[in-house]
Amino acid sequence: MNMSKEVIIRDASDSDRDAIAGVLLDAYSQYSAYLPEAFWLEYRDSILASVQGDAPAARIVAETDQQIAGSMLLFTSSEAAYGRPELGIHAPVLRLLAVSPSARGRGIATLLIGEAVRRSREWGAASLHLHTSDMMASAIKLYEHLGFKRAYETDIMNGETLVKGYRLDLLSDPAYDANLPISATGF
Repeated sequence: MNMSKEVIIRDASDSDRDAIAGVLLDAYSQYSAYLPEAFWLEYRDSILASVQGDAPAARIVAETDQQIAGSMLLFTSSEAAYGRPELGIHAPVLRLLAVSPSARGRGIATLLIGEAVRRSREWGAASLHLHTSDMMASAIKLYEHLGFKRAYETDIMNGETLVKGYRLDLLSDPAYDANLPISATGF
């Protein structure tokens, strides 16, 4: 099978919502094994609600061969992202980064994060935030490789699960760009 190497990063359109939901469920369903069923169903419903909702400041997809292979949402604050103003994040928050399992290993997540960095800087932000948990070990490895540092003050307890806050300093961490392909940084 001849797979095109080209990955197009673009804003999602309303007509992409079903495909985005499919990628998210495809990507996140691997975590259902780690969670009690009721918690997984609640998580799945919140994922689907975020796809349909209008809270994100940006809804971005990665496309290969005219198929959506990855997506992410960018919010302007912790209040917009999670309904949690008390976290005090008044900077972009990256949520629901997902790459279809069949498209993994091609750098798509790195390209999407690069776009999140580019947009955050364009918006004048000093930092980019995200939250994850230990069950997403490969994602944590990628975030740390790309320069994200733990932001303990933004940790959230979700039932028994520690949801860890991470922050990327967009002003004093030029080394971040060195970890990204040139095309992802836009420079």
